[in-house]
Amino acid sequence: MHRLAVPSTEVIASWNAHTPAGTWLQVELTGTYSDGTATPWYVMGRWAAGDQDIRRTSVDGQSDGKSSIWTDTFAIDDTASGLRLVSYRLRLTLYRTPGGGITPTVWRLGAMGSDIPDRFTVPASAPGLAQELRVPRYSQEIHAGQYPEYDNGGEAWCSPTSSQMIIEYWGRRPTPGQLAWVDPSYADPQVCHAARFTYDYQYAGCGNWPFNAAYAATYKDLQGVVTRLGSLGDLETLIAAGIPVITSQSFLKTELTGAGYGTSGHLMTVIGFTADGDVIANDPASPGDDAVRRVYQRREFENIWLRTKRYNASGKVVSGTGGVCYLYFPAHPSARRRKALAAVGVR
Repeated sequence: MHRLAVPSTEVIASWNAHTPAGTWLQVELTGTYSDGTATPWYVMGRWAAGDQDIRRTSVDGQSDGKSSIWTDTFAIDDTASGLRLVSYRLRLTLYRTPGGGITPTVWRLGAMGSDIPDRFTVPASAPGLAQELRVPRYSQEIHAGQYPEYDNGGEAWCSPTSSQMIIEYWGRRPTPGQLAWVDPSYADPQVCHAARFTYDYQYAGCGNWPFNAAYAATYKDLQGVVTRLGSLGDLETLIAAGIPVITSQSFLKTELTGAGYGTSGHLMTVIGFTADGDVIANDPASPGDDAVRRVYQRREFENIWLRTKRYNASGKVVSGTGGVCYLYFPAHPSARRRKALAAVGVR
């Protein structure tokens, strides 16, 4: 049993694995509440890199009246009660087809627990870095209508598009053979590939956080994790070490100057900071690849990303992600990158 550093309201698992054809895996979580009782075993994901043996899937509808699984996230049902998860255990089950002689290989398995207070605004931070990383730029919007079986096509592909940008930043990409299934008339076929192989068949979308991290780790010598950062200072630490970050946020059109849209949930890639401290992001919700690079006001960006509560377009109070992000980095990072990752709690 792993004791959480902070008694938590939410826990998200991550895994990195190789699943040859004919194999797949399942990750489950159980834990102990602060009142001394135990959770049931919850399925956190049934996953394979491919889609010929099983349909990778989350499992909704899991609850014990104290906590529930929401696609990829364990969550305490009533945080105001004071109940928290204080420790957890993960169970990994490896599967193969009958008579098969091969098994999956797993080299990373863990979870991130957090207890972020309810907040509509977060404290302003002072700029500390002016640097920009050279990250490939891809638009999800040019794929609108392509392969609608994967979350209705490219208009909803912010997560795999962001994942593909960073995978290629690290010098990896699908082979021509892996892309042979994509219509050759489509630009940036690797984005279609990423959408197909991050798709969650129960959630019916490509935005399952651990599935994206696991997809990144299917590329040679890459690791992927889902975590939470506490500030733009944490982002600056990673950017300074050469590690771009995929952030998850939701906002009204009026809350992020220059975005030109509002969203109930969106992923983009932070690649740097201007001399004034504003955020430089590769935003896949752009009309073309040449429009992907954006500069967003620091104060606006940190608030929409780090808050846990917001008002939607109808004036209803809904949740924010509270700093959720994906981190992809080399299997053997340099000492400088190891130090930066450790500084934000990633080992």
